[in-house]
Amino acid sequence: NTLLKDFISNIKSMKITKAMVLCAGFGKRLHPLTLYNSKPLLKIGDNTLLSNTLNFLKQFGIKQIIINVHHLGNHIINYINKNKFNTAITTIHEKDDILDTGGGILNALAHFSNEPFIAINPDTIWNPNYLEELKVMEKNFFTNKKSKCFLLVVNKNKSFDQSIKGDFNLENNLINREDKENLKYIYTGVQILTPNVFDHVDLRVFSINKIWDKLIQNSDLFGTESNISFLHVSTLSIYKSILKKYFKY
Repeated sequence: NTLLKDFISNIKSMKITKAMVLCAGFGKRLHPLTLYNSKPLLKIGDNTLLSNTLNFLKQFGIKQIIINVHHLGNHIINYINKNKFNTAITTIHEKDDILDTGGGILNALAHFSNEPFIAINPDTIWNPNYLEELKVMEKNFFTNKKSKCFLLVVNKNKSFDQSIKGDFNLENNLINREDKENLKYIYTGVQILTPNVFDHVDLRVFSINKIWDKLIQNSDLFGTESNISFLHVSTLSIYKSILKKYFKY
């Protein structure tokens, strides 16, 4: 009984405190806006996509944030330096080559000290309702002994952009891609992962999909389903439609 109580106490005290925000993309589908302004700095109401994400992470209790940048990277670095986010933020400038999603995270692993961390995309419009879902995902991550990577996914029917195709299927919290013609779930843009998922990776530039596919092969990629309407700034027309419907401009 004492051991069980200690185990439960340890689980309750487990908390993700570090996160990475992926900001190195080109945002080509939002041209011409992103020719001169980095996509994470596009406005949504009184915030930018980036500030909305940083505030969301702060609300969740994240203490340390890593941001990778490439296209117009100095714009983001200057933005971070000028604004007071009251959080420890480190920027990594991928000056020579864009490393893609997997390579960008791998390049930042030294900042996570072998601890699990959140990786998040700023082009999803995160709102306070996601906090509870992220807490559920965090709990699932720590209580599942096999956890190396946990994704928050949503049924594509809940997506504002109905042109987005499914990425996965989800069965009993386990993610698969078996029925490729009928993938029902979209990656929302937030995941919890451990640095050891990158063990034995000898690539420098690669998509995080390579990691996911390897985990799927071993039945090691887990997911939590979101029930929130999915607002993702995917294209210029979708961005304008979201602004008109939800932010009244």
